[in-house]
Amino acid sequence: MRLIDENGEQLGVVATNEALRIAAERGLDLVEVAPLASPPVCRLMDYGKYKYEQTKKEREAKKNQKIVLLKEMRLRPKIGEGDLEFKTKLVQKFLEEGDKVKVTVVFRGRELAHPQLGRVLLDTMVDKLKGVASLERTPLMEGKSMSMILAPAASK
Repeated sequence: MRLIDENGEQLGVVATNEALRIAAERGLDLVEVAPLASPPVCRLMDYGKYKYEQTKKEREAKKNQKIVLLKEMRLRPKIGEGDLEFKTKLVQKFLEEGDKVKVTVVFRGRELAHPQLGRVLLDTMVDKLKGVASLERTPLMEGKSMSMILAPAASK
């Protein structure tokens, strides 16, 4: 097998018994790095320390990532102006926190005959959130509801 020491320098091609003896002398572990290579490549390292550093890197990467949630705001076509204003402010708060928002207009009964009312409602909300939100998915009719997805606007 080809042997690489703890500093990354090649020690050449050695027998398995010889590699195990060298690892035992230096107080390190013999770890197979590339088993499919010809000859297989092994490295001398402190495996416990290596695993600890890997988990430490993963933890650090997890700490820096931002989890984006998809929140939903449901409306009705006959919503009052004050209620629409209130719901728009809630959506704006969600967007400022960095979450995506799915705005859904739910139709019941004869309201389904007038989907343009829902479309007007969603367009009104997009206009009110012009600087805060960007439209990720345009309003789409899905069964008895019409929905769109808003994402936080790219900050400059």
